[in-house]
Amino acid sequence: MRKQLLAGILFLMPVIVFAQKGKLVWSDEFNYTGHPDPKKWRYEEGFVRHREAQYYTKNRYENAHVEGGNLVIRAIKEEPLRLIKGGTSFVTSDSGGEFTSACLNTEDIFEFTTGRVEVRAKLPHGRGVWPAIWTLGNNMAWGPGDSSQVYSEIDIMEFVGHDPNSIHANIHPGYEGGSRGGQITVEKPWENFHVYAVEWYNDRIDFFFDDQKYFSYYKKDVPEGKWAYHIPQYLLLNLAIGGDWGGEQGIDPTIFPADFLIDYVRVYELK
Repeated sequence: MRKQLLAGILFLMPVIVFAQKGKLVWSDEFNYTGHPDPKKWRYEEGFVRHREAQYYTKNRYENAHVEGGNLVIRAIKEEPLRLIKGGTSFVTSDSGGEFTSACLNTEDIFEFTTGRVEVRAKLPHGRGVWPAIWTLGNNMAWGPGDSSQVYSEIDIMEFVGHDPNSIHANIHPGYEGGSRGGQITVEKPWENFHVYAVEWYNDRIDFFFDDQKYFSYYKKDVPEGKWAYHIPQYLLLNLAIGGDWGGEQGIDPTIFPADFLIDYVRVYELK
């Protein structure tokens, strides 16, 4: 989940393409109340990536819970001294950060190779928010790591509050110059729920906003031996604050608490 280099961004006109859904193989409909289902979700914890301002908490109800048929990922502006001095179980750093949030994932619980991922969600908005729906290869944690490992990331949806009418999709296959991306212009996308989806085939990956295909990544365009999308991926849902991309124009302190609402997450086999 990294800022896309301008040289690698592809701006494409949306084309209406209706998904060919197959068998539903995994889902969370969030038709319960309380903490996210531990049989389906685990947590990242701490200050994880991109110099973001939030501390990701583990199993903290205030930052991630299910109510009203939605998963609520909530970014909260905390009292700085509370984070510096501790006194609450989620604090493990004295960096003085002011925000908490959550990143949920399915690592070691559910992983898949090819298929359609479909997420119906309502975005937060305001300068500094950076919600994302994405996947990572199961052979490594976030980051390039050992050069012998194959890095693979699919950003199904990224939204940054300082670019309020754009939805972004990005691909990061882990080799220099390999990142690609696209975007679609949507007026005030945070006002309603929308469906964000990706269809992952053996030879391409297609990205959709409300069933409009707006970006594709093709194996035929990748240098020989550089196709990274042959290993299983796991899902991530997070609400970041600030950071390299989300914080380019600062953080508006008046927008908190900020909520990222997810109605459902579904993974299908493709026909």
